[in-house]
Amino acid sequence: MRRIDHRPRWGLAAAGAILAIALAGCTPGPVPPPASSSPSSPSPTATPTPTGPVLVPDGTAADNLPLFAAIVNQVAATDQAVQGRAYIDALVAAGFDKADMEVTQDLTTVGNPADAIQFSVRWDGECLVGQVGPSTPAPTALVLPEVPGGTCLIGQTRPIDW
Repeated sequence: MRRIDHRPRWGLAAAGAILAIALAGCTPGPVPPPASSSPSSPSPTATPTPTGPVLVPDGTAADNLPLFAAIVNQVAATDQAVQGRAYIDALVAAGFDKADMEVTQDLTTVGNPADAIQFSVRWDGECLVGQVGPSTPAPTALVLPEVPGGTCLIGQTRPIDW
């Protein structure tokens, strides 16, 4: 699995990035059930628990960063690593709302591949922001504040019309 680099790449305040890293943290794995003290009692049927991060609909952006980062890593490891649509589609499949997403262009104005692409999900006044591409040493996923105007990315983004 590729490592998520938590250093900001698009010039936003380092304090926001440090806060995002501090809030992301690690979550403990499932706790095994206690051993039964009575050998004659039947064993309870185990309920399957999801492996890996899951969407937390009522949670914060920081609560959902582990899932967002996992998706960024998964897509970045494919041959679609610098195709914005692949990230949007994977985020939608994981339960994020497409209406709250933004993505930059895959190509420059002269048709060359972009040095980096960014994509985001607005989440309750904050943004889950990802960046990948040849100029980015590793896939990046952060929680950052919304920019003025209620968006997550600065500059021109492309329509998500698929």
